[in-house]
Amino acid sequence: MKLRIGYGIDVHQLKAGIPLIIGGINIPSDVGALGHSDADVLLHAICDALLGAANMRDIGYHFSDKDPKFKGIDSKILLKNVVDLISGNDYKVINIDSTIVLESPKLNPHVPEMQAIIAKLLKVDIDAISIKATTHESVDSFGERRAIKAYAACLLSKD
Repeated sequence: MKLRIGYGIDVHQLKAGIPLIIGGINIPSDVGALGHSDADVLLHAICDALLGAANMRDIGYHFSDKDPKFKGIDSKILLKNVVDLISGNDYKVINIDSTIVLESPKLNPHVPEMQAIIAKLLKVDIDAISIKATTHESVDSFGERRAIKAYAACLLSKD
């Protein structure tokens, strides 16, 4: 069995008046992430981790922000497409470990729902999806609620 580790990171600017989508769900908030798609930083970081582990470039290579067909797209669709891409090369997800950096709102109440959505998309058990949330203690653009960031690591196997 061959094992591959991948790592992904994504950052989006926060703006008032747009939805905050994280982990496939709409989080009640007065600010949302600005992006070409729905700007789901967690799913984008996971996509990059999976693609990196499979040596298949990055999310921007497969789903360009210059392509109008991806304007406003639900990132769950992007993640499903990434799973199809890596599966086509005989890779299977073993686990995901991720961290979201956001000053507020608090994300911990939403983590179980995010885990369930991501586990279903990745075709793994829910205990294979780790999601942590932290703040930047009111420091820099993340701590000042001007940006959101997510990190993700994954482990893939190939028989």
